[in-house]
Amino acid sequence: MEPLRRVALLGAIVVCCVSCDQATKTVATAQLAGRPPISLVGDTIRFSYAETPGGFLSLGVSLPGRIRAWVFGLLPAVAVLTLLAVAVRLHSPNRLQLVAVSLLIARGTANIIDRVTYGVVRDFLNIGIGSVRTGVFNVADFAITVSTVLLMADFWTGRVR
Repeated sequence: MEPLRRVALLGAIVVCCVSCDQATKTVATAQLAGRPPISLVGDTIRFSYAETPGGFLSLGVSLPGRIRAWVFGLLPAVAVLTLLAVAVRLHSPNRLQLVAVSLLIARGTANIIDRVTYGVVRDFLNIGIGSVRTGVFNVADFAITVSTVLLMADFWTGRVR
């Protein structure tokens, strides 16, 4: 894929994903904050607002605020910039790899925006059956799941060839 097309695809995916994430978080904040959860499809899907000062599954939530800001602000920013440099400089990533890396960049960017703007990441989705449930997450978190699936599919299809 030629460099200009690669950058255009990466940019389009990042802008769309971050925009969707921020828009859904804005709606969730307005409609769900301070209210009881909304349950759909026999409680398979729950919408409930949560603010996450730490990382995945409240990792690091007990760290002092200043250290937490560095760990969950600076490190993700370095990771996003590194992924961006790799995505732009790679000479032959296939489209699947580029889409996956773009989603990783979008996820990091969206959550960095939340941390800089609100000091926390806003989450609002929870799925599961009975007591087997995910943690509360957002659209950017879902993007990392899709990215992982795409990278695994690319790896396995490459191994089959």
